[in-house]
Amino acid sequence: MRRGLCPGTFDPMTSGHLDIIERAAPLLDELVVGVAFSPDKGGGPLFTVDERVELITEATSHLSNVSVRPFDNLLVDFAHEVGATVIIKGLRAVTDFEREFQMAQLNYRLDSRVETMFIMAIPEYMYLSSSAVKEIALHGGSVQGLVPAHVIEALTDKLKESR
Repeated sequence: MRRGLCPGTFDPMTSGHLDIIERAAPLLDELVVGVAFSPDKGGGPLFTVDERVELITEATSHLSNVSVRPFDNLLVDFAHEVGATVIIKGLRAVTDFEREFQMAQLNYRLDSRVETMFIMAIPEYMYLSSSAVKEIALHGGSVQGLVPAHVIEALTDKLKESR
């Protein structure tokens, strides 16, 4: 069985994240979306890990071979835990490449049996990041098309709470 792992913070999930997951899912028998706790990333996530898992689960409900799980350990260890032999990462621009290449090499050093596969973002999402989405939403801009519709609602509610 070919099981892959698509990890990230997903704070919040964007249309770019969903595109990578939808393109990776048919390549595998099973795809686990791993939601990292990431308490220190950018001052901490806006959404709790449980909220992020729920948002991704809803966004991927049409994909029968995708499951969503939180994790708070080394990526390679989580890959072992879920039985994944390949890590799927999305790449947007050259700035992503350097960081992702470094992480892929470190993961290879930790366990050479776990491969890393990169899927290039489509042009429409090359610029898209969760940070940009949060910044736009925080200042009242429209994030329509940048995130799934149910994420817009959750983002709006969460930003109202934090004010």
